[in-house]
Amino acid sequence: MSTSLSRGSGSRFELFAVTAPGLESITAGELKTLGIRGRQQPGGVAFDGDFNRVYLTNLWLRTASRVVLRLGRFHASTFYELERFAKKIRWVDFLPATGSVEVRVTCRKSRLYHSDAVAERVLAAIARVAPPAVELQIAASSHQDVGNEKPDAKQTGKAVANGDAIPNGDAVPNGDATDRAQSFIVRIVNDECEISADTSGELLHRRGYRQEVAKAPLRETLAAAMVLATGWERGQPLLDPMCGSGTIPIEAALIGRRAAPGLARSFQFMNWASFDQRLWKEILDEAKTAILNVALDIRGADRDAGAIQSATRNAERAGVAEDIRFSTEAVSASFASLEDVADGAGWVITNPPYGIRVRESADLRNLYATLGAGMNARRTWRIGILAAEDSMARQMRLPLRSRFDTQNGGIPVRYLVSEKLAGARNRSPKTSP
Repeated sequence: MSTSLSRGSGSRFELFAVTAPGLESITAGELKTLGIRGRQQPGGVAFDGDFNRVYLTNLWLRTASRVVLRLGRFHASTFYELERFAKKIRWVDFLPATGSVEVRVTCRKSRLYHSDAVAERVLAAIARVAPPAVELQIAASSHQDVGNEKPDAKQTGKAVANGDAIPNGDAVPNGDATDRAQSFIVRIVNDECEISADTSGELLHRRGYRQEVAKAPLRETLAAAMVLATGWERGQPLLDPMCGSGTIPIEAALIGRRAAPGLARSFQFMNWASFDQRLWKEILDEAKTAILNVALDIRGADRDAGAIQSATRNAERAGVAEDIRFSTEAVSASFASLEDVADGAGWVITNPPYGIRVRESADLRNLYATLGAGMNARRTWRIGILAAEDSMARQMRLPLRSRFDTQNGGIPVRYLVSEKLAGARNRSPKTSP
């Protein structure tokens, strides 16, 4: 058994920050700011650490979906080998006192190919040490490489919502039915077995503030990735002219204030028998002390008054309402309102409609052209947009470069950022063309 967490609370573990496809480098950059050296892999970033890093990364990572902890890795071509090594794992450290435990299994190119039979053996090992009040269950097996598809609910008799994938296809659910369950992920490929524990519980994009959403909501993790990928600095103004329920402005404000995204939520590791309440309090106290009291010029606009009302309430729950100026206005009007902004660099970061339906094309071409005109009027500013069609982005007539490719709502998208315009200079907004 090459890896086992049976050496006590001071052990160093193999950890993995799960990300949406394309965001691995951004999450690796976040880990670096936390003093952690990560190794990018498809679907996330691997790194080593102790319980301190388990707590720290769940609290601070803005672009990761989950943090999982590797419990063991061993060869298993027979059920005897599986049972023998599964019994060596110190399950008791990662079990809740009450609630439920679920095991998810993926088997590929292995002699042990029956996922339910594998799950039953692993559950039997867990049952030996599980508290009496803990319910054990087998979760639906999943073979997707990207967690945007729904596992077949018929396999478990209950609905399982969209999940985010562990690298190489070990999906973890995020539905309400499983949010309180401790998930263990078993992956057997070429007779090599790897067992991991989910440390996060609910997906990390669930910060707790976004209780109201508008049409086509954007996940908080993706919104944060958009802001971080631009290089926006807290002293620069930022506008989202199609802000919907306010996710991009709110995430920018949290970044600008240096507020940890997980301060207002709980995590699965808090239910473990090994949970160190004192250490967690120290990490929380340090995070609260790190919050900056700075002035930010962040704006969000949308022509839907209901969306702006939702955005305002979401910002209040996030504690950044004073940092964002929301307004009900069209895209062109939101650019015109920037006349009160002082000279210098600024950013427009937005998630416009994608134009998937043919009948939307004409209106969207005009929308993107309006964005381009607004940017040409402020030549020291730059823009970052999430786009599904390069042809739409070209309507802006701006030099754009891709920062990352990912998916949003199952739609392949590309995050495009404008280059600095040649000959751009500081101009007074009142005299800009």
